[in-house]
Amino acid sequence: MQIASIITRSKARSIASGYLLGKFSLFSESLYSVKAPLRVSSSPLPPNISSTFPQTLGFDRAYHDGRPRGPLWRGKKLIGKEALFVILGLKRFKNDDENLDKFIKTHVLRLLKMDMVAVLTELERQEEVSLAVKVMFRVIQKQDWYRPDVFLYKDLIIALARRKKMDEVMELWENMKKEDLFPDSQTYTEVIRGFLQYGSPADAMNIYEDMKKSPDPPEQLPFRILLKGLLPHPLLRNKVKQDFEEIFPDQHVYDPPEEIFGLR
Repeated sequence: MQIASIITRSKARSIASGYLLGKFSLFSESLYSVKAPLRVSSSPLPPNISSTFPQTLGFDRAYHDGRPRGPLWRGKKLIGKEALFVILGLKRFKNDDENLDKFIKTHVLRLLKMDMVAVLTELERQEEVSLAVKVMFRVIQKQDWYRPDVFLYKDLIIALARRKKMDEVMELWENMKKEDLFPDSQTYTEVIRGFLQYGSPADAMNIYEDMKKSPDPPEQLPFRILLKGLLPHPLLRNKVKQDFEEIFPDQHVYDPPEEIFGLR
């Protein structure tokens, strides 16, 4: 009996150990058979990349799909199609007053505010300043949303002065004064320089006298432009020199030899 009980116990232990070994082997096989899941970035792509390479089945395309892409940069300086059409039309009819008036009524007056300003700026950039003042600036002044802007006047006046169109400069100058706007030092400098290069020192002195009444503090550059440009006119130059020495006592004025200009 004792021998039989020992045998049955040994059989039970062997069966239990075999059962545990089988379970362990199945568990180990299941561990080796498990595959790691694919990791896909959940962070969204930037708009320009996601539109060009759309996400498909959780993967990102690394090639262009052939569809037409939009403009690379959409900024404030991007000119619309209507504004471009108006620019081309104004340049085409700038010497034909009859067709120019028709074009203004049918196309220019239909533009929105930002398009009008864009046309004005682009004409100025293309050195069509007279056309910009004659057409676009006059049209803008008649709009309900127009407010006097000294910087708008400044850009147009400086552009005209650098091209020695002083008659148009003075017309804008008077309009600016009627709207109670005061030019800054840079505007005074360019207008004075323009009159000196235009061969009209008297008009340059008129702008100088107007500059002295400006509420802004004076700067040296307009004085030095006058002192250099008035070398052939010693009486006018001496007047400017005295004012300069009073306003800027620490600065020095260079006086070239008189024989250089035949003043002796």
